[in-house]
Amino acid sequence: MPTKVHMEALSPTMEEGQVVTWLKGEGDPVAQGDVLAEIETDKATMELVARGDGVLRAVFAGEGAVVPVGEVIAVIAEADEEIAALAAGAWSGDGKGVAPPAEPATTAGGSSAVESAVAAPASPGSSPPTQVSSGRVKASPLAKRLADDLEVDLRAVAGSGPGGRVVKRDVEAAATAAAGDAATAAAVESPALPPFALDASLPEFEDVPLTQMRKTVARRLVESLGPVPHFFLTVDVDMTRALEVRARVNEMLEAHGGKASLNDLVVKAAAAALARHPECNAWWQEDRIRRFNRVHVGVAVAVPDGLITPVIRDAQAKGLARIAAEVRELAARAREKKLQPHEYTGSTFSISNLGMFGIEEFTAVINPPEAGILAVGAVEERPVVVDGQVVPRPRMRLTMSCDHRVIDGAQGARFLATLKEFLEEPAAILI
Repeated sequence: MPTKVHMEALSPTMEEGQVVTWLKGEGDPVAQGDVLAEIETDKATMELVARGDGVLRAVFAGEGAVVPVGEVIAVIAEADEEIAALAAGAWSGDGKGVAPPAEPATTAGGSSAVESAVAAPASPGSSPPTQVSSGRVKASPLAKRLADDLEVDLRAVAGSGPGGRVVKRDVEAAATAAAGDAATAAAVESPALPPFALDASLPEFEDVPLTQMRKTVARRLVESLGPVPHFFLTVDVDMTRALEVRARVNEMLEAHGGKASLNDLVVKAAAAALARHPECNAWWQEDRIRRFNRVHVGVAVAVPDGLITPVIRDAQAKGLARIAAEVRELAARAREKKLQPHEYTGSTFSISNLGMFGIEEFTAVINPPEAGILAVGAVEERPVVVDGQVVPRPRMRLTMSCDHRVIDGAQGARFLATLKEFLEEPAAILI
């Protein structure tokens, strides 16, 4: 019997999904478990798999379409099965991303333009025609995002991936070639604009459609800043010994190709401090407070269209090298939207670091149902008084945002005092 293909909830918080690309086309044979399409959720690009066998008889949501969870977006059936009733109840939406098949243009002689192009032989010495297709372009999600960023027309890019699929290296090569051509043309046709001059040919403004991730970020911020009663605590930490420890650890990791960042050390210290202060390692659950004995730290990672927090599970039990490797690997896949739901959900506390951008101090927004988040500023040389003398020391400000329904001021202060102790004397973590 026919099988409906629904827009599935591919992440725990997903309410709608955007069709990135169909990997099967109408008329293609399908087996249960085959990947039909790639769907952009609120957090990552996920695979939508077939739940039945047969032929992909109809697709109702084209690439780019944003579809609510639960809607029917395609039908799998045998070639001779009737699917009209299913099609009548399928998603129609507003048609975004759905391109009707174009009628082939005809030449004066009545033959199609496609046929004429195929029949016409190339003249001797002419260069190969550029690959241009008016239909669906097979490209990886990363290649498509990169093409948007670099303004590369995927229809004109020859794919070197499996089955002629356009991949990242193809887009980069096309962008490099286009940049060279544009630079040459600009040098010949017009003088360069003076520094800071505005290009009068640019439109006055540009409307950027919201991605699924940006929609979720906006909704979550409203859910957090409105209902959650935030208060903030800041400490100033002497990072002298933390920097020394990090340098020694990296000397030991260098032989194995590893490296730990200062943020990795903060994650480790925060996890150890949370293990001692479970009142801060907690969730607000409306009718109760859930305190965790295991520490799962969400590490905020900036991606082109928002923010995602991969989770380091059981961070209190992991060494610095393990934490560093996991953060590096998860952050890389987060930027490619390849994280699985279990890799970005379930954190008990979060850390956001803007120090690499030179930000001295900031306040972060709590990620409900968590009760706290730590904002990490830059390490800077500042004058401080040590033994009655003013000397320069590397200092870093940490600001904790607390949900006052869960964490009282004294509880948050005790946690920050322990964290400060661990960073100023990292050996204390081992005691």
